[in-house]
Amino acid sequence: MKKFLFWFLAVFITLGSAVYQRRTGPTYPLRGKVVIDGTEIRYRLPRSAETIRDAEVAIAAPAPLLGYLDYKRFKTDDDWTRVPLAREGDRLVGLLPKQPAAGKLAYKVSLTGGYLTTPVTGEDPAIIRFKDPVPAWVIIPHVLVIFAAMLFSTAAGLAALDKKRNPRRFVLWTVALLFAGGFVLGPIVQKFAFGVAWSGFPLGMDLTDNKTLIAFLFWIAALVAGRKGKAARPFVIAASLVTLLIFLVPHSLFGSELDYSKIK
Repeated sequence: MKKFLFWFLAVFITLGSAVYQRRTGPTYPLRGKVVIDGTEIRYRLPRSAETIRDAEVAIAAPAPLLGYLDYKRFKTDDDWTRVPLAREGDRLVGLLPKQPAAGKLAYKVSLTGGYLTTPVTGEDPAIIRFKDPVPAWVIIPHVLVIFAAMLFSTAAGLAALDKKRNPRRFVLWTVALLFAGGFVLGPIVQKFAFGVAWSGFPLGMDLTDNKTLIAFLFWIAALVAGRKGKAARPFVIAASLVTLLIFLVPHSLFGSELDYSKIK
C-alpha cells in the first residue's frame, strides 16, 4: 500500500469513528424537528452544561408561538417545575437551574400556537448533565492525544495487514499516546469536571474509563507479543479492531452521575 493511501485510510477511519462517537454520545445536543400549527420547528437542546451558570434552552420559534419548560432532578421523586419560555426576538428561551458537578436534570420543552400544546421531543425528556469548568490547557491536549492514539492504532492495524510493513513502531506510539491521553490527561480532565479522577473498573462503571482500559490491555498484549522486533500481526490487528469498536461506543455513556439521595 502506498504511503499516501495508507495515511488517507488511517485518517479517514479515525475521523469517521471520532465523529460517530461524538454525535451519538449522551452529552451531544439533542436535535430534531417538530411541526407546530403548520410551522416546522427545528430544535437543538443542550445535554451538557457547566456548574457556574444556569443552562440556557433556546428554540427558534417565530411569534405567535409560545412555550414552557418543565424540569426535575434526574432519578428523583421531585415534582416537575414549570416555567414559561421568554420571547427574545425569534427565539423562545428558558433557563435550567445549575446543578452540582455530575448532577442531571430531566426536562421537556413544549410549544403551542393556540389550543394544542406539543412537547417537541415527545414523551421522553431530554437529560442534561452539569460539570465543573475544565481548563483549556488540559482539555485540548487530552483531546489531541486521544485522537493521535486512535490514529496510530488504526495505522498499526493497517500496517499489520500489509506484509511489507512492520507495525512495531505504530504499536509503540499507540501504547505511549493511549497511556498519556487515557491515564494521565484523562483523569486530570475528569477530576476538574466531576471531582473524581477515575470512575472505571474497579471503582465504577464509567464506560469511557473502562473502554480505555480494555484498549490499553489489548495494546500491551500486542506490545509484549511483538518484543524483539516481531511483527505480531494477529495481536496488532486484534488490538486495532478492538480499539476501533470500543471507541465507536458513544462518549460519556454511563459517565459520572450525582446521586441526589446522598446530598441534602
